[in-house]
Amino acid sequence: MKETLKACIDLTRAHFLPAWPLIFCSGLVLAFANYGGFSWALIIKAALIGLLGFEAGFVLNDYVDRNRDKLDVENTMTRYWRLFKDRPIPSGKISSKNAFWLFILLVGVTSALIFTLPYPNSLYVFVIMLYSYGVEAFYQVKKRDQKYPVAQLLGRTDFTLFPVAGYLCYGQPDMTVLLYMIFFYPWTMAHLGLNDFIDLENDRARGMKSIAVLYGPKGAMYWITGFTILHFLAAVFFLRELGTIALYGFLAAFVLLAGSNLYLWKEKSQGAGMKILPVYHMTLVIYSVSIILDFIY
Repeated sequence: MKETLKACIDLTRAHFLPAWPLIFCSGLVLAFANYGGFSWALIIKAALIGLLGFEAGFVLNDYVDRNRDKLDVENTMTRYWRLFKDRPIPSGKISSKNAFWLFILLVGVTSALIFTLPYPNSLYVFVIMLYSYGVEAFYQVKKRDQKYPVAQLLGRTDFTLFPVAGYLCYGQPDMTVLLYMIFFYPWTMAHLGLNDFIDLENDRARGMKSIAVLYGPKGAMYWITGFTILHFLAAVFFLRELGTIALYGFLAAFVLLAGSNLYLWKEKSQGAGMKILPVYHMTLVIYSVSIILDFIY
């Protein structure tokens, strides 16, 4: 039982668990700010939708790549993303059948929670969920055989839509949520490129056409920095929707991202990429907390 629990924690990357409700609810509080009102019940419901929905995505990721992951030649990323430093499906600690049924269970519970939302909000969020799982599977399969980064450019729209779904739990499609998407998408692209840069050797062994495999390590660095700059530019428009607290929080995050990119170009190594990966994740928490504090105060 202890080993099964540890395997489930690794499968769902449970040590990152607090981040997903925070990001999801950053969208929700923006909707509260724009449309008025507040509900603790809706906050709790949205947090559970975000948490369980994102965890289902992790399980789907591992299920689709279950055979390719057996080809890994080093475990730097595994040690970062998995608390007990193991991929449970390739190691046999969780069967692919059980992983599939866990995915179905998480999706079922998430769907039940979504359909307690008022219409048409429930429809918006449910459609985003279905799209996200579909495009996640597409991303995992497409990047095995491509000449251009189609899988990456389309695949990470799933994460881009994550806080959007939080917004649409209460709000309606509008300019605020569009600007959030435009702001967040370049960050997801930079983050993806950084993961690919660090995991280059494994992607080569798996036969994955990642950014670093397609364009080499230096090309991946240009990808990371280029999309980070686009992220900064998009923030100019999104920040107009936010207040002073968010402005200061975002500026702090920008300093961290800029410093991280300078360090990456100085060192030009996968080890440097591994050191700045937590910084990228930290900036996402800073954005979410800043938006939430902006609403509270």
